[in-house]
Amino acid sequence: MIKRPSYINEISKFIDVSIVKILAGVRRSGKSTILEMIKEELLSRGISSERIISRKYNEIELDDMTSKEMYNDLKDAVSDKGRCYLFLDEIQEVKGWEKVVNTLFEGYNVDIYITGSNSKLMSSEISTYLSGRYVLIPVYTLSFKEYIVFKGLEDSDKKKSFEEYLQYGGFPIIGISNFDTRSAYQIVEGIYAAVITRDISKRHKIRDKDLFDRVVKYIIENVGKTFSANSIVNFLKSENRKLSVESVYNYLKWLGEAFIVYPCQRYDMQGKSVLKTQEKYYLSDIAIKYSKMGFNSKMIASMLENIVFLELKRRGYDVYIGKNNLKEIDFVATRFEEKIYVQVCRSIPEDDDREAANLLEIRDNYRKYLVTMDSLAKGNFEGIEIVNIADFLLKEEY
Repeated sequence: MIKRPSYINEISKFIDVSIVKILAGVRRSGKSTILEMIKEELLSRGISSERIISRKYNEIELDDMTSKEMYNDLKDAVSDKGRCYLFLDEIQEVKGWEKVVNTLFEGYNVDIYITGSNSKLMSSEISTYLSGRYVLIPVYTLSFKEYIVFKGLEDSDKKKSFEEYLQYGGFPIIGISNFDTRSAYQIVEGIYAAVITRDISKRHKIRDKDLFDRVVKYIIENVGKTFSANSIVNFLKSENRKLSVESVYNYLKWLGEAFIVYPCQRYDMQGKSVLKTQEKYYLSDIAIKYSKMGFNSKMIASMLENIVFLELKRRGYDVYIGKNNLKEIDFVATRFEEKIYVQVCRSIPEDDDREAANLLEIRDNYRKYLVTMDSLAKGNFEGIEIVNIADFLLKEEY
């Protein structure tokens, strides 16, 4: 089992703290494995295995379990054992799980860790029962740094390693294996299909699956581009298909809840306000696009953006598209009092500073980065740090 120390370090701070620990992310992003790592941490601290209780609610023997059955099972498991540690995997499979967790949390001597593949774990349902008493740890697919470790590429050329990461994406099952690209994309297609079918189509009882699939394809094709629900409706009209704006908004919401996509809102840098229109969407892993459309060089620019977006999210930044008058900044990333600006491009043409021009318009003193695949990218241009994307992803701090 290859360690993911950033998650272990984050979660370890909350061991035996009286809050529920929630790990949420797209299916097969490694949540279950992270739970196993936390169990190992508990054992290393002298906690007996009898007091570590695990349930995986996506396994066949627990299929169709009711919340009452879930409660009775866990109540019996913790009785007469002193303080127990509950690890509840893919908990969203049990309807009413929130009440069970709340009852156990309030009435028993337990430390609770749960995972789920649906962002409703963080929304109104759980807030009703656990308001202020839970911490969310988002789980993403492998970062470039983690991919290097998983693949054993630590002594390899960074440029070559990044090109491989760009082609394969970061699902851990790909990272620990040696699949060719076709097989890797087939596996990712299977993960995607499971999410679409189980977490969206069945859960929300989508009747016209073909029309839903066409909307999803449009979104995947336009990753990193600005579009609206109306633009999707108009596109479908051009194909003689009809769908309401409300339905498109629902589809986008459900795709976000299942962590297939992440919305990135626009931020008006002059008015200092978040705009409610013209969002962009990025994928939870770039390989999702390849699994649906194959890989070709025309995709690289948007996939570089996607990779940088996810890296900023992994590091705990709130990420926005910057609108500075008529100029657009790829990313404005904020974290507490910190702020950075990031522009992403495949390459910087010689004697052409257009890629830096938008950053030059910003008049504050926060750090500004121009991130590119150029292998020799390095240096400073009028306060803008020019950096190769592999080096940017491996930086300890921004």
